[in-house]
Amino acid sequence: MIVVRVVQRGDVDALMRLAQETGPGLTTFKPDRDALAARVERARRTMEGEAEPHEAGYFFVMEDTATGDVAGVCGIETAVGLRQPFYNYRVSTVVHASQDLGIWTRMHALNISHDLTGYAEVCSLFLSPRYRASGVGGLLSRSRFMFLAQFRERFPQRLCAELRGHFDEQGTSPFWRAVGSHFYQIDFNAADYLSSHGRKAFLAELMPRYPVYVELLPEEAQRCVGLTHNDTIPARRMLEAEGLRYENHVDIFDAGPVLECHIADLRTVRESVLVTTGIGEASEQAAQDGPKSMVSNTSLGDFRVGVVAGAPRDGVFRLSAVEADALRVKTGDPLRVLPLKHKQG
Repeated sequence: MIVVRVVQRGDVDALMRLAQETGPGLTTFKPDRDALAARVERARRTMEGEAEPHEAGYFFVMEDTATGDVAGVCGIETAVGLRQPFYNYRVSTVVHASQDLGIWTRMHALNISHDLTGYAEVCSLFLSPRYRASGVGGLLSRSRFMFLAQFRERFPQRLCAELRGHFDEQGTSPFWRAVGSHFYQIDFNAADYLSSHGRKAFLAELMPRYPVYVELLPEEAQRCVGLTHNDTIPARRMLEAEGLRYENHVDIFDAGPVLECHIADLRTVRESVLVTTGIGEASEQAAQDGPKSMVSNTSLGDFRVGVVAGAPRDGVFRLSAVEADALRVKTGDPLRVLPLKHKQG
């Protein structure tokens, strides 16, 4: 069974292998063993209530329980920007008009913003190409919302998600070439690496002091503002299905869109329900043709979630013995269940 679970200290080697499969632009999941080990340790401290508010964050891995293969990762930062600034560009509209000349123009400007300070952030989503054809990407992305729904008291009111911006066929960011490269005087990957390791002082020291007028940029860079990387479009669709929306904030490096919403408005928070575990084999026909649900246990330290055939009935959700073992539950334990639409199953 494929499950998403909270990261354990013994996962570092598997995470290092998985991180080797990423490309440029995924700031928070790099093939750096020390950084990955620190990320795992920070997640465990958060689980144990020992992390400071500014460093609290959760990290999850997708595992094939039959083989132990780690196929993906995802994360949640509890509150961004409390110590290290959380910079974005806010895309605003500027109007210039001359009544004497009868001329009226509307332009877009990029303003450095701290608007999202204190938001929770869903981040670090990566699924190995080896698993992208098996239909588990939705489970990986939505698993975080099951965790948010179950442990709502651990998070603030609002949530955001930075999405990777557009890169050209040469693997470079046209927006970075037009803006960032002139101010930072280092290449995109170097800036990305420094930012991902918390070394953000250079941003405040070197970033533009005044608004950047989008219409003054090369056309290729203009088109990048709010444009999502091709590989990230499925992730964006899943986030939008949950209720997140683009509200005119973009990343300062590649101008990728930032989606945001109130956590209380997330579909999973609104529609998931708590039921009781029952254990018993379903018929093979029912498993093939019937509804499917996303199902998680309610354990903080050993949180696990997977997709299972079936739907709640009379306050009970029935699992097979194998499914119950994979989710680490037994008869009578509470489960959180989100019925999936038939086309998503």
